[in-house]
Formats: sequence, C-alpha cells, structure tokens
Amino acid sequence: MLEDGNFTIDAFHRGRFHLLQPAGKGHRAGLDAMLLAAAVPDGFSGLVADLGAGAGAAGMAVASRCAEACILLVERSQEMVECARRSVALPDNAAYAGRIEVLQADVEVSGRQRVQAGLADNRFGFVIMNPPFNDPNDRASPDSLRRDAHVMTEGLLERWIRCAAAIAAANGGLAIIARPESLEEILGACSGRFGSIEIRPIHSRPRAAAIRIVLRARKGARGLLKILPPVMLHGEEGREFTPEANALINGERCLFSV
Repeated sequence: MLEDGNFTIDAFHRGRFHLLQPAGKGHRAGLDAMLLAAAVPDGFSGLVADLGAGAGAAGMAVASRCAEACILLVERSQEMVECARRSVALPDNAAYAGRIEVLQADVEVSGRQRVQAGLADNRFGFVIMNPPFNDPNDRASPDSLRRDAHVMTEGLLERWIRCAAAIAAANGGLAIIARPESLEEILGACSGRFGSIEIRPIHSRPRAAAIRIVLRARKGARGLLKILPPVMLHGEEGREFTPEANALINGERCLFSV
C-alpha cells in the first residue's frame, strides 16, 4: 500500500502490526528484524532498547509478541525516526502505541553524551541490535540513507556493544543479528561485558553455509559459549519457509529455548 507515493505500509506478524517505510530507498525491514525480535524471551516484561531501529520493525515485533514489554526505538536518522513515529501512530498499531517510544540518538556516542541523549546507564532489561553489516570496500549504494544503514565502519561493533553494556541492567540481555564473518569481532566486543553466549546460525537451505547468526548473551554472566542447532529458512527445494522459520518470522515462538 502506498502513502503519498513515497512510503509503503507493510504488514508483519500476519497483520498484527504495520510499519511505514520509505519506498525504494533506505533500509527496508524484513526477515532479519523478525529473527532478531524472536531472540527476546517469550513473555518478557521489561524495558527493551532497539538500537539502530530504523522504522522500528524489530522493536515493534517484540511488542507484538511480548504483551508486557515496553520498547524504546533508538535511531539516528531523522527520516527513519519520522517513519518510526508515524508507524507507532498508525491505527493498526493502537494496541502497542502506549508501550513504544522513539528516541533520536546516535548509539555510538559514549559517556555523558550518551546519557544526555536519553540512554541512561543500567536501564534496560534487554538490548537488541541489527548493526550495519556491509564491508566498507563493498560497492556502496548511491542511496545515502541505505548506505548509512548498511555499511559497517571500523570499530562499529565495539562501539554498539559498548553502548549496550552501558545501558543494560545487571544480568540484562543482549541480542545481535549479523553476518557470520562478524562473529570474531562481536565475541571480542562482548568479552568482559556479556557472557553465557548462545549462537543460532541461520541457513537458507540445509546444505548451504550460514547466512546470518543470532547471538544472545547476558550482561556480566560467565557461562560457557554454546552453538545451538541451526535454523533452516527453506527446505532443499522451493521457496516456502520451513514451519520453524514461519513461526519465528510471525512472532509465534522464541528463537531460543527460553
């Protein structure tokens, strides 16, 4: 559905919430955001920060699945902040609007600047993030909005995870979706901050290499790292999602056992 010719309104979770997104430019949310949201435990009732939220897909998906969770959508881009605010205000999202706030802030600032921007220390029970993942040497999009959302600058993961560690409450959760080649850097940034790490690889098909990983951890925890069974998005043939993938994408189950 088009609005003013510049935006689309897209349904997620089988129509349980809707998102206003730029048409033909910027980052358009989809599968990654839904898988990231599925990392939050079923029935979570605390405060969730969605860092680099874009139009708000992952955070709103958490609100859709967890009826007592409150969400802060944190986004730097003025245009995407406006999309997120307009998304929250859509009549179809009235059931969640009272539990979702939007904050324009740069998650890469630290210390007093971060607190002054509205990201206080030790506040959130869970932090989720889908950071930019394209290598700076890859061919960049001519669309500046999409380029800013997709291109990873040097040290970006360290800065994002540092922010998550500062704003997460004691024993607060962290969930990240990323490409597998970012795993080493993510683990390095989590060291001394987040532990009891669990990783679920995401594969397009059974005999294909993983295309994403979803990592979940706890602030200050010391448990051993676990590599959990993979998620298969599709079977050997065809374009249909597997039953597990369908349930995850549509907010019907958690990506992890608890």
